[in-house]
Amino acid sequence: MNWYLEVLKKYAVFSGRARRKEFWMFTLFNLIIVAVLAGLAVGTKSGVFWALYGIYGLAVLLPGWGVTVRRLHDTSRSGWWMLFYIVPIVGPITLLVFLASEGKAEPNQYGPNPKYVAAA
Repeated sequence: MNWYLEVLKKYAVFSGRARRKEFWMFTLFNLIIVAVLAGLAVGTKSGVFWALYGIYGLAVLLPGWGVTVRRLHDTSRSGWWMLFYIVPIVGPITLLVFLASEGKAEPNQYGPNPKYVAAA
């Protein structure tokens, strides 16, 4: 849960680098929350839960983009690679590989390695 909250604290921060753990833990908690809200919305057929679902989606949009850009920075790629997602089939698969790849151990143009900065 700490990783999820850290991403929310960096609400619209697109600079720097993010570890794989930070990205994937945010994604995991985000998917759990979305699944619960969607389940409640479908199960109760209440407009209130659909509204909460939409509000939550908008609330985590910028933090999600921010952590994705920082994750791409960790692999020495520009955040503009996120746009590759719109290429059918190849784009999402390529981005998945980039986001799951180990970050560069050495400092790059986006900053020092967050794995070693956090451990120090």
